[in-house]
Formats: sequence, structure tokens, C-alpha cells
Amino acid sequence: MIRALDVIDAGPEHAGAIVDIIHRSFGARPTLDPPSTALDDTVESVAAVLASSGGLLVERRGLPMGAMLFDESRPGQLGLRRVCVDPDIQTRGVASAMLGVAEDTAEERGKDGIWLDVREELPETVQFWARRRYHPVGRDEPFIEFGKTLWLAREVPTPEAMHGLAARLATLVRAGDLLVLSGDLGAGKTTFTQGLGDALGVRGPITSPTFVIARTHPSLVGGPPLVHVDAYRLGDAVEIDDIDLDATTDEAVTVVEWGDGMAEQLSDSWLHIRIEVRGVRPIDPVGTPHDGADVADSEPRVVTVKPNGPRWVGVPLRSTLLG
Repeated sequence: MIRALDVIDAGPEHAGAIVDIIHRSFGARPTLDPPSTALDDTVESVAAVLASSGGLLVERRGLPMGAMLFDESRPGQLGLRRVCVDPDIQTRGVASAMLGVAEDTAEERGKDGIWLDVREELPETVQFWARRRYHPVGRDEPFIEFGKTLWLAREVPTPEAMHGLAARLATLVRAGDLLVLSGDLGAGKTTFTQGLGDALGVRGPITSPTFVIARTHPSLVGGPPLVHVDAYRLGDAVEIDDIDLDATTDEAVTVVEWGDGMAEQLSDSWLHIRIEVRGVRPIDPVGTPHDGADVADSEPRVVTVKPNGPRWVGVPLRSTLLG
């Protein structure tokens, strides 16, 4: 790892240094067919991109080491172009540092996610993005389009606000979606599920299914049913299999409380929703009733939503839930 990296929010004044890195980086790649257009970039063309959309320049002790250009042509998405690192120092963390700042930039600009095109003839580059949870969502040879939806966290002060947040999420979910809920006892997982079920128009009441493990709530409005699962008393992923949820996951919205490390096997995509009680220490489950009654409803919650898998790429998750 290279220490003391400076990741600079680049402007037109950095165009010369960025063009130099682009030419050196792309020029060191193997011969591709068709060849990359990166070697056609000029100081003028890069300066124009930096003036309109911006980019990043990575330096160490004043020496340029990496760069990327931004693309804001797609609403709600930040595109990454010309992601490059000095060929003499690759595999030393420059690209990862630059990507972290790019994701922060997308969040600061109010974007829902990030996209970029990767040459399929470069397997190491493809693996780099896959390891960082970017998912292939399209192909236009010789390019594979990768995408990632950003996670979010927001404070929810009341049970009514929790219902409202779940109702916003209900506008995005569809049959086949899997939601894995985690959090302390009484944090509000069932409250969230109730808000989701109300917004989806399913038959209630929705209560904790602790003793029946799973309960199906059919739709009253022609939408998908809601399958509500409580994995609190399940020991491992094998016991999830015993419930036979695979028979319903494709046609229902499935919510699994306490499903961390078990329910993810049900789908290649899921939302992990963690609910934490702000200012309250985690509750010791030993001897504590599994009904959440020992956490005051007046305590604010922090809800963190992290998308996983290709299903959520391109979904306006942040803008919908954060308003």
C-alpha cells in the first residue's frame, strides 16, 4: 500500500497531468481490438470533461499516480471513465483509494449509484470491479457495463416514521425481492415489516411470526404476497432450507428477520436492512422476551439499507428513501 496519497477533486487546471497518466496507463495495456480511444484524449478534451462533470487526480508528494473522469449524462447516476493508474505502481491501492472517494462524491452529489464500462478482454480489471461489489448489468461488445447502488442510513424518530420509510421502500420492491432485517431485540423490525405490508396492500395483521417461523400475507390489491419469516430460533442456513422458502421467493416479497448469514442463500440479490436504537446499548437476549417490549418506542432508530446483487443496480434507492 502506498501511504500519504492525496486524492484531488480535479478541475480543468489538472487536465495536463491527467492526460499524461491516461496515455501512459492505456498505452501500457495489451493490444485490443478495437483499440481504446483513450490515446486520442487531449488536454483540451479532458479539460472540457473536467469543467462539466469533474474527476479525480491522485498524487503522492506532488507526483501524479492515478486519475479518473466523471460522467453525469445519466440522471441519478455517476459514471466513471478513464479509470487509470500509473503502470509502474499498479496493485498498490491507488485505484481503491480513488474509488472510495468517487463513491463519496456520488453520495455528495445526490446520486443513487455508479456505472462504468469495462473491456471484457481485461479479466483482471473485470475481477477488480467484481470484488468491490460492482455487478455486470449489460454488454455492448467489447464492453461490459458494471453498476453499483450506494447504501444509505437515516434516522427514524418514531414508529410512524418507520412506517413511512417502509412505505417508500414498498414503491421499489417487486415479486422475488428478498429483505433481510437485523437489529437488537425490539429495535423495530416487525414495525418496519408492518409498514411495508400496509403499503403493499396485503392482508393483516402483521405480527412477529416467532412461533410459526413463517407467515404468508396474500395481497388484497393484486400485487405480490408478503412472506414474513422470523429466523430467531433457527440455528443455521440448513434450517432455513427446511422451511422451503424457495417455493415462494420468486412470486412474493420475502422479509426475513434475524436472517443474517442464513437468508442470503435464497437469492443472488437482497436488501440488508439494519435497525439500531440510538443511545440504547444492545439488549442481552438471555431471559429477554422476544417481543421487543423492553425498548421504548420514543427512542429514535437509525436504519441502514445496503443493496446486494444485480437486482438493485440502477434502482433509485437513496433518492426514494432519503427524499
